[in-house]
Amino acid sequence: MTDPHPTPPAEPRVEPIRTPFNNGIPNHPRWPALACRGATGGGVDALRTLFAENGWSGIWDWSVYDFHHYHPVNHEVLGVAAGTATLHLGGPDGPQVEVTSGDVLILPAGFGHKRIAASDDFRVVGAYPPGQESPEIVRADDETARAALPRIEALPRPDTDPIHGDGGPIFEHWT
Repeated sequence: MTDPHPTPPAEPRVEPIRTPFNNGIPNHPRWPALACRGATGGGVDALRTLFAENGWSGIWDWSVYDFHHYHPVNHEVLGVAAGTATLHLGGPDGPQVEVTSGDVLILPAGFGHKRIAASDDFRVVGAYPPGQESPEIVRADDETARAALPRIEALPRPDTDPIHGDGGPIFEHWT
C-alpha cells in the first residue's frame, strides 16, 4: 500500500538541465529544468497529496504528450507515478532523459518536453503553482517562441517547491 502522505528524501539527487532556444522551443532563459531522481516513492495518490500539500494545484494524472510543446505562462511539475519513459527535454536538440517511478521533473515556463517512448504502465501526476492551473500548451514554432519570451521571463518563481514546500530544488536552482 502506498503511503498517502509521502515524506520526500532530505536530499533527492537533482540534475539541472539547461537548453538554449531550440527549434521553436524557447526554454527558460535563466532557470534550468530540474530532474529530481528518487524524489518520492511514486504512486498517483501519494504524488497528488504531496503536490497539494506544497501548494501546487490544477493536479492531473495521465502521460506526457508525444509532440514537442511548452507552457509560456505556467511552471509545471511532473511526478512519475508508475512505469518508465524516455522524454525529450528542451526541444529536438535537447537531451533525452530516462525517468522512472519516483522521479520528479520541475519545468520552468517555456521549457519544452515530449514523450518519446514509455512502458505500458507509465503514468505521471502533473501540477502547477497557484494561479497557473489552466496551462497554455504551445507547439514548437520559432516565431511564436520568440514572441513568448517576455511572458516566460516575467513569470515569477513559485512561492513553494512542489516536493519540499518552503525549501528544495527550486530555491537552490531558480535564483
